[in-house]
Amino acid sequence: MVAVTKSVSRDVICELVEMGVTDFGENRVQELTQRASYISERINRHLLDTHLGKPAKPTWHMIGALQRNKVKPLLPWVDVIQSVDRLRLAEEIHKRAQPMSRCVDVLLEVNGGDESQKSGVAVCAASHLGEQIASLEGLRLRGLMTMAPLEADETELRRVFTRVRELYDEICHDFDVGDAFDTLSMGMSGDFEIAIECGATMVRVGSALFEGIDAGRLQPVVDQT
Repeated sequence: MVAVTKSVSRDVICELVEMGVTDFGENRVQELTQRASYISERINRHLLDTHLGKPAKPTWHMIGALQRNKVKPLLPWVDVIQSVDRLRLAEEIHKRAQPMSRCVDVLLEVNGGDESQKSGVAVCAASHLGEQIASLEGLRLRGLMTMAPLEADETELRRVFTRVRELYDEICHDFDVGDAFDTLSMGMSGDFEIAIECGATMVRVGSALFEGIDAGRLQPVVDQT
């Protein structure tokens, strides 16, 4: 599970780290870099603790749309980029990662619902793009990510998730994308249970995770540093 923390304060993230949550997702580059830096500093200064001792360094996921000019400031802090949907973006990540001696884990974002207003590569083009991305040394293609239509009923949700799961299986068996291809990120707060039933190995949960939290601990504006 990736805890999507865009709606809560850094103090809440600190509590989650102390509780043992290890994966966090942000939609915007600025929020991810600020929060990752803040949490890293607190861990290094031994200001966070668990009953097992020093908490593990969190894994940060970029789950929102990413522009190429934002890749450079993002890379020092991000661990997984889930929203790679075009070759030029993948090439920019590769270009910026090589001087850092990094191999960045990425997911190929697929437009499983064929929605014109959403980002993501079309299902019919995903396999070819996946092979192209996997050939770049600065990236490690870990799998696929999709977002189902927000207003979809259960039947449509299952159709979209099953379609992307079948694509994932096809790529695993028929295309040269490397041995690290093992992740299917599907499902958010309103549909993660259906996504899991359809084969998701990773879900991105925000509002359902923080439902009922004290309103005073929510973060309505961008953290300032």
